[in-house]
Amino acid sequence: MEVPPVEKPYPPDSAKIQLKIADWSDKYPIRLADAIKNRESRRSYTNESLSLDELSFLLWSVQGVRYVSGGHAFRNVPSAGCRHALETYLAVFNVEDLESGLYRYLPLSHELILEFTDRKLKEKMIKAAFGQIFTGYSAVTFIWTAIPYRMEWRYGLDSHKVIAMDAGHVGQNLYLACEAIGAGTCTIGAYDQEYFDELLRLDGEEEFVIYSAPVGKI
Repeated sequence: MEVPPVEKPYPPDSAKIQLKIADWSDKYPIRLADAIKNRESRRSYTNESLSLDELSFLLWSVQGVRYVSGGHAFRNVPSAGCRHALETYLAVFNVEDLESGLYRYLPLSHELILEFTDRKLKEKMIKAAFGQIFTGYSAVTFIWTAIPYRMEWRYGLDSHKVIAMDAGHVGQNLYLACEAIGAGTCTIGAYDQEYFDELLRLDGEEEFVIYSAPVGKI
């Protein structure tokens, strides 16, 4: 069977937003022990915006690519067989230099593309999460989808177990990275599957929502 691409394709005429690249250990120094000790699920955020630097750091932390070799993208989170079946979307509400809307992260080039804008995105995000209001009152809400074939290509029926494990790895990295920038998050597994998939314009079979996490300053 053909090897699936390591990144979901996008229209060639898509407008791309270049994210920041930096020596993050110098810019956001924090002891690992402190990040682990302070980590907790936070559901209340201030009105302070995230900077594009901070968002770039969070994306690098959860899906950043170190190098590509042999059809594999080696990232900052582990994945079964280095298959990385997840895609990262962002519901942006309060990030400097970014229009509110639904974005997708391109890990290979460390860029964003705008999927669409929707003046009712905040209300729709809250509805998708069964009324958990902090999903719409964050600076940005991360949404991870699964493309199962990317993992099934190697692991067949065992894929669904390891995709869920991969989501856990990503969520924990986000928790720890948030501690470095004075932000908080709370990962969410309770959502309306059909509504959320429809909101992101997914087919619900070849790609579907698997996890989400609002992020805001605390």
